[in-house]
Amino acid sequence: MTKLTLYPMKEVRIIIHGEQIGFVIELLENIEAGGYTIISNLSGKGHHGVHTAHPMFNEMDSMQMVMTVVPEEKMEAILSGLRPIFPRYTGIMLVSDVSVTRAEYFANPSK
Repeated sequence: MTKLTLYPMKEVRIIIHGEQIGFVIELLENIEAGGYTIISNLSGKGHHGVHTAHPMFNEMDSMQMVMTVVPEEKMEAILSGLRPIFPRYTGIMLVSDVSVTRAEYFANPSK
């Protein structure tokens, strides 16, 4: 029987207005994040008040969440890349410590 090993990583959740999604995706591609998940049409209440999902309209008009898992050494590039977004636009970033099996899926996307 094969023993599974856990590897420490960072889970990053970026919640932004839909028109900024391309910027975030380009950043994750540039730093070679192993992958990401996008959840569209978010609803909720935050610092700027209530946000409601508008699934019948353009996704660019709603809040979206981009989730990724990366090694800690990629965090500085993510922070630097997002620095211009948050002072100008609605959005937050949540970072959590996670453990994963198959670390190569998150650290070396081209392999």
